[in-house]
Amino acid sequence: MASPMITLAPQSQCNQFREYSPSPWGDFFLNHATCTPSQLLTMKERAQVKEENVRRIILESFASSDLAQKLELVDTLQRIGVDYHYKKEINDLLYSIYNDEDGGSDDLYVTSLRFYLLRKHGYTVSADVFEKFRDKQGNISSDDVSCLLMLYDAAHVRTHGEEILDDMITFNKSRLQSLTMKNLEPELAEEVRCTLETPRFRRVERVEARLYISVYEKKAVHDGTILEFAKLDYNILQAIYCDELKELTIWWKDLHSKTDLSFARDRMVEIHFWILGTIYEPYYSYSRIVVTKFTLLASLLDDLYDNYCCTTEESTIFNTAIERWDEQTTEEFPAHLKPLLIGILDTTNKIEEELKLQKNRHAEVVKKLVICTAKFYHAEVNWRDEHYVPATVDEHLEKSLRSSVCMQIIIGVLISLRDCREDDVNWAFTFPKLIRGVSVVGRVGNDIVSDEREQASEHVVSTVQTCMKQYGITAEQANEKLRVIIEEAWMDIVQEYLDQKRPREFLEKSVDVARTMDFFYKRDDAYTLPLSIKDTITLMYVNPCEL
Repeated sequence: MASPMITLAPQSQCNQFREYSPSPWGDFFLNHATCTPSQLLTMKERAQVKEENVRRIILESFASSDLAQKLELVDTLQRIGVDYHYKKEINDLLYSIYNDEDGGSDDLYVTSLRFYLLRKHGYTVSADVFEKFRDKQGNISSDDVSCLLMLYDAAHVRTHGEEILDDMITFNKSRLQSLTMKNLEPELAEEVRCTLETPRFRRVERVEARLYISVYEKKAVHDGTILEFAKLDYNILQAIYCDELKELTIWWKDLHSKTDLSFARDRMVEIHFWILGTIYEPYYSYSRIVVTKFTLLASLLDDLYDNYCCTTEESTIFNTAIERWDEQTTEEFPAHLKPLLIGILDTTNKIEEELKLQKNRHAEVVKKLVICTAKFYHAEVNWRDEHYVPATVDEHLEKSLRSSVCMQIIIGVLISLRDCREDDVNWAFTFPKLIRGVSVVGRVGNDIVSDEREQASEHVVSTVQTCMKQYGITAEQANEKLRVIIEEAWMDIVQEYLDQKRPREFLEKSVDVARTMDFFYKRDDAYTLPLSIKDTITLMYVNPCEL
């Protein structure tokens, strides 16, 4: 039996909370389908044939001595979004390229692409491979736009202290910026713009796949089999995602029917897209649903503590109830928060039961993730009400990074995918350098684009405000300093990825979380202001590729 709707506390008892824009999607995905069941079956049958045809193309490339052709094949499969079908074949091909004694090249484009792909797959390749390309002034560059783009992308798979890659970025960034003022072909001009905004290693893979399908189709030379398979595969996955959104919409509406969530951002579709950026493969459907639910609960907690708990006392009472994990609350517990508490506990308990049925030995970790998320947000309420302003950005990050929820999402993804090692889960909870780097990308990126809006109301001080105070500078100057911190975080992420001290899947999914964080906070706070990414979500879920 559904709990009765309980309205919000009267205004006399609570400060007026911020109002967020409504969901752009509402119940749209309850009835939306990109294709009929028979059309889906036909696409799957066609895709099965094309998949094997593409596999033969990959296997045939092993016999080729053309290094550029091999590298471009791998790059195309990755960018167009079908590489997950050929993990073994691609790994074997790159392994052979890495171990080829004559694997070097006197071609700057080929060297850049080889360096990029090998590092992207966890191979430690020295940046010294670029030394021989220095000109008389010591710069490494090219007059060929495609080569220049590849060089710029390769340099961004850098770690700390690689001055040659740092110099390549600095010098060639200005060259690419100058190209935007020239009369390039539209497709090439767009690629230059995209690369300057987001180097290839940092792009959300599914978004890149959809956009690159259109780019690849327009190329004068392309493989029709690969293109057709990519379109079929994209449409098949899109249908799966829409089924997931239908199931999630039903659950989300049920939760709304039991408690008033008008204080919170209604972003179920956006969060599914967020998680889709981390785990997009068709066989991870359950994981996407579970982690979407968890992240929605985390978002509700964020808005509860930030926007609805009027006082530190209310925040403390709610946090205590979460820690006790008990629906039987005391008389002091605010009545208007009881349905929300029950909803959070019930949803988490159901996820835990489902994982236990799957023999997942980390099922109880989900509860721990919810409890620590509430704890981190509660700490920010204390911080806000004490009007605490950190003296330095480092001090701020020590306190604020954990509430970015990156650690919780990464752990949630890993325990939902497979029965991972207990050692890896425990390690993740220590907030290691990899997860800290991902959290910096999310926390600082969020602050840069949302500081002005959030500081207009009572809100915990941001890294922007702290940086301004620390150095006595303007907000614009602070943002530039903070962008340097984000770049340093990406170097930490790449270094941890290349060290390969944890299972590769763990490392890859962590990097994917950083990519989605970068996407959501690239130009604006796209989570709070979802219309800014509505076109992208339309491509992901509404508009199939034309076959």
